[in-house]
Amino acid sequence: MKKIDMLILTKHMYTMAGEGVGYLWDHGVAVDRGKIIAVAPRCELLGAYTAEKVIDQPDQVLMPGFIDGHMHTGHGILRGVAQDINNWMMEGMAPFEAQRSSEAKTCGSKLAIAEAVMNGTTTIGDDGSDMDGACRFIQEIGVRGNVSVRIREALPRSYRKGELYEFSDEMGRQTLNECLDLFDRYHGVDDGRIQIRFGPQGPDFVSEKMLRQVKMLAKERHTKIHMHLEQGSREAAQMQMRYGRRSIPWLESIGYFDQDFIGIHLTDATKEETAIPVKYGASMILCSSSIGVIDGIVPPAKHFQDAGGCVGLGSDQAPGNNCHNMLNEMKLTAILNKVRFEDPEVMPAWKVVRMATIENARALGIEERVGSIEVGKDADLILIDTKQASLVPLLTTPMRNFIPNLVYSARGHEVDTVIVMGRVLMEHRKPLTFDLESILDQTQSMAQEIGEKAAGQFYEINGKNAQYMREDKL
Repeated sequence: MKKIDMLILTKHMYTMAGEGVGYLWDHGVAVDRGKIIAVAPRCELLGAYTAEKVIDQPDQVLMPGFIDGHMHTGHGILRGVAQDINNWMMEGMAPFEAQRSSEAKTCGSKLAIAEAVMNGTTTIGDDGSDMDGACRFIQEIGVRGNVSVRIREALPRSYRKGELYEFSDEMGRQTLNECLDLFDRYHGVDDGRIQIRFGPQGPDFVSEKMLRQVKMLAKERHTKIHMHLEQGSREAAQMQMRYGRRSIPWLESIGYFDQDFIGIHLTDATKEETAIPVKYGASMILCSSSIGVIDGIVPPAKHFQDAGGCVGLGSDQAPGNNCHNMLNEMKLTAILNKVRFEDPEVMPAWKVVRMATIENARALGIEERVGSIEVGKDADLILIDTKQASLVPLLTTPMRNFIPNLVYSARGHEVDTVIVMGRVLMEHRKPLTFDLESILDQTQSMAQEIGEKAAGQFYEINGKNAQYMREDKL
């Protein structure tokens, strides 16, 4: 018998192999040196291998770990400060964002990443500035990172309606250099567990010259571009004033779309515009709950899929959707699209589960490593406890009901064990690679300080939440 690192044995497994969810009964997985080396019936595995660690959980379901395609983890420290308002950025975020230090961003990242891991996320698709702290934490705790470093030239100040953004060459150089520095220090570490992407904030926030430079540098380094796209009327107005065209047609005109482009949100894109990136092999990441809260809009993910494109899911940021939980994203993606198209068969449960696993892996360009349970892939796996009130009963005939219950009923606490590259990050709901209590205490202390410093501007802006405070509605 061959000695290996780990055997995982279960009654129910969903591999995501093939076109569906890849259900297997009474199978298990053999893991050695971080890789899946066998997927076979229980009896075959027990006869072929002896393992240093055996996880035998017949009442748990084995799945690929969830992939969060787009996050702003540094905003974790500002959870809940900008909901239920029209002007999300200026009325909600502005007073708190002004007080968020680099240290606070790192603190927020630790909180958001810890929360995501405990909800079954094994790949953190982060995006933002001051990303060294987030990268360091990702490296330390052993989770997978797909990190986009923000590049921006538009000066961050208040702009009047109809005023064109003012670009700063110095800011552009500074943010590009930060991206290149983090790429050199983190890209490919731990056998490729961390990938660094180039993140121009949006086509309205950087010049055409910078966009072209970013694309050239990304190609030279064999990485991807991860960019917010068609985020709403603000972006559309800026693009019309600067180029006389909306974002997607203009980007097509300069040859920007290809298989290495990942478009985030596409909130404002028309059906016709949505099909354009698909023609060139670009992918899309959808953040249903965040865009629903911030804009009250359902982005055109279905149109992107109908055109033949690959769509993944992301949780965005805690001041938008309040949580980093891919189960929440699956549920809202399914429900909101059913409502938008007035069709209960749109976005079925099995499809959104694939969007959180293998389709997300394809969108991010990491499908050769993760996203499904297949021999040769990295052992990024989760076990979900079916003996939870939200997942009982578990039926296998005449239909299997686990996938619908996972999407429409599970809330995250059902995730029992999280494994990345064969390393157990959480077992029986206990984090093994990070100190959750310390993270919670530090976040609470630092957030309280931010709130106290933001109070003056909060009431001066007098947004909806300031009004709610005076009316005792918060």
